[in-house]
Amino acid sequence: MKLHTLRNTDGAKKKRKRVGRGDASGLGKTCGRGDKGQHSRSGSGYRPYFEGGQITLFRRLPKRGFKSMSHKNYTVINVVDLDAAFNANDVIDQNILKEKNLVPKIKFGLKVLGSGDITKPLTVKANVFSATAKEKIEAAGGKCEIL
Repeated sequence: MKLHTLRNTDGAKKKRKRVGRGDASGLGKTCGRGDKGQHSRSGSGYRPYFEGGQITLFRRLPKRGFKSMSHKNYTVINVVDLDAAFNANDVIDQNILKEKNLVPKIKFGLKVLGSGDITKPLTVKANVFSATAKEKIEAAGGKCEIL
C-alpha cells in the first residue's frame, strides 16, 4: 500500500449539490426552493421552537422552583456503612471509599451522617460531619477529621 493508491471508500464523500446552473440540471431557475413564499427567500427559516404563532410550549408551562447558587451537594455516607466495611483503627478518606465502591464519584465533598450504630474506633476524614455522626464516632473511640 502506498500513499498515492489510497482513496476514500464509496459513500464517504458526498458531492456538493450545485444549484442554479441551468434548467437542464434539474436545479435551475428556483434552485429547488419552489415558487414564492417565505422559504424561497434567502435567510428564511424559523426558530427551533416556533409553533406557527401559537404560544410556545416552554411559555405555556408554569415556572416552578429555583436552584440555589449556594447549595452544596455533598456525597453522603452513614456511620453504619463505615462500621460494616472497615476494621478497627482504620483511617478512612474519600479515596478509600471510592476504591471500595461505597460512594460514587465525589463532586463537591463528603458528608458523614449518623444513621445506624458504630462499634469500632475509626479515624474518618470528611468535609462535613452531622452532629449525631460525630457523637457516635467519638463515643466508639474514633476521630473525626475535617478536610
